[in-house]
Amino acid sequence: MSHDLDLTTEQQQLADQVREFADEVVAPAAYEYDTKRELPYGIIAEMGRMGLFGLPFSPEYGGQGKTYVELCLAVEQLARVDQSIAVTLEAGVGLGIMPIYRRGTEEQKQRWVPPLARGEALAGFGLTEAEAGSDAAGTRTTAHLEDGQWVINGTKQFITNSGSKITSLVTVTAVTGEETRVDGSVKKELTAILVPSGTPGFTVGPAYDKVGWHTSDTHPLTFEDVRVPEANILGERGRGFANFIQSLDEGRVAFAALCTGAAQGCLEEAIRYAKKRHVFGRAIGDNQHIAFTIARMQARTHAARLATYDAAHRIVAGKPFKMQASLAKMISSEAAMANAHDAAQIWGGYGFLNENAVARHYRDAKVLEIGEGTTEVQLMIIARELGFGTAA
Repeated sequence: MSHDLDLTTEQQQLADQVREFADEVVAPAAYEYDTKRELPYGIIAEMGRMGLFGLPFSPEYGGQGKTYVELCLAVEQLARVDQSIAVTLEAGVGLGIMPIYRRGTEEQKQRWVPPLARGEALAGFGLTEAEAGSDAAGTRTTAHLEDGQWVINGTKQFITNSGSKITSLVTVTAVTGEETRVDGSVKKELTAILVPSGTPGFTVGPAYDKVGWHTSDTHPLTFEDVRVPEANILGERGRGFANFIQSLDEGRVAFAALCTGAAQGCLEEAIRYAKKRHVFGRAIGDNQHIAFTIARMQARTHAARLATYDAAHRIVAGKPFKMQASLAKMISSEAAMANAHDAAQIWGGYGFLNENAVARHYRDAKVLEIGEGTTEVQLMIIARELGFGTAA
């Protein structure tokens, strides 16, 4: 690893601290909460007291004054044992807090960021709809000004941290106007608006019955004549989607750290089982096929980690990182998916039991190739950054 990617003593201490917390607190509770499909609020509160939700934010707003590198280290260590807990942190920071921290007014930041940074509250970002996500033109949710208030109507889906007992607000993208171009096509004006939990007309639907990430809080949202003050606009009018894309580029790097942690967790479980499981008088790891499979798992994890921390350091250094973020997200998510498959195969029948971390990783890993931009979206971004058009 190059010197630029080496961890400082302080960063290594943070990684060790979160790893110990993950092994001693998160891992023992993972199966219970996965089965209950509940967010473990006690664990979230403890993460808050550790300062994990505030890592990349200024102490002025309740943060720790660290960087995206430290956030990635924490997310990676948690994801080794429980992807749901890791994504609660990753989305809570990248999608919940970061847009407000980056583009909020001073009043908005002072009101919302400190409790979020302390882990006392969670926030979601309502972008995705049935026909909209990466394609902003598909957005159907609308908002118009009436008597000094935004009136919001529409639906959102797959929104993380949006319906928990401690969710304080959701940032929503809505169509606030339209512009007809010279060629006759219509460009939608998208604006981000802060909607506090409990606002009349804002309904959180029942939690999804998901394949994996059972502990993660994920809901559909409905807005029926929801009224919030005009001052709840986040950033500039008409810049909602563009600003969110910038936040999403950053978020993909922390998401890649989650994927890397999942790949590492599968690798560690495969190594442990291959050394203790004996068949025909010897450890299964003594078979070349098993040993080579684990060697490939190590190679995938190493590549994912290098790609992730290269992108994270570019963020910290203020260098362009759009392509590196997509590379990291794609490489690491594919590594996690492949490692989950191989770990489950090595564990055999035991790898098919939900009480086993390997089985949960196997269920959880698929969404890593979908969430925060599918693999196909990452390929599109990489190709564009290389100067190629990507028309369908």
